[in-house]
Amino acid sequence: GKPIPTELKNEEEALRREIDLEDDQTAVLKTHIDDEYANAAESDPKILLTTSRNPSSRLTQFVKELKFVFPNAQRINRGSQVISEIVEACRSHDFTDIIMVHEHRGEPDGLIVCHLPFGPTAYFGLHNVVTRHDIKDKEAVGTMSEVYPHLILHNFSTKLGERTSNILKYLFPVPKHDSKRVITFANQSDYISFRHHVYEKPGGPKSIELKEVGPRFELRVYQ
Repeated sequence: GKPIPTELKNEEEALRREIDLEDDQTAVLKTHIDDEYANAAESDPKILLTTSRNPSSRLTQFVKELKFVFPNAQRINRGSQVISEIVEACRSHDFTDIIMVHEHRGEPDGLIVCHLPFGPTAYFGLHNVVTRHDIKDKEAVGTMSEVYPHLILHNFSTKLGERTSNILKYLFPVPKHDSKRVITFANQSDYISFRHHVYEKPGGPKSIELKEVGPRFELRVYQ
């Protein structure tokens, strides 16, 4: 596979070190694939969103849009903060996850998801990013809804697929039954396509009108 960009790798390793503090509880927990999320159903996720240092205007715009993708996300400017300071701040304010977005020459190209307090940490390559801002025809874009979305996770049947789908799934709270917002993660040939839609039923229950909201992108899990 493609090598991990150096800066992304360094940040991911620092994050992993910060949360890899073994104690009796975690030593036992880590033998079970889902136990890092054992308490996830008890409360909604609370996500800290940030970027690599000195983000370009394009990366900043993309992360602003991601803030609306993930309910209960808070965006902070990275400034000169090092990983250990970010993790410490998250722990003391009960954040459940950190999402850190990286770029290469002004194009978003990597995303780290770190579940607190003890992991897992996953990193993804980011490809073909199209922001809402990029779309010239504003009428073609659905309104950004803040209701909790329904999730569609397609084709995550392998062990790695299950692990990856859990990491993505638990970034979102449980939606209300009547939510008209849908987020799709579709896995095909090792690329995960992210799409974000709202829908209406203008002619009754059997007529569905989908409108893409954006942003859209592909993810690839780094092994």
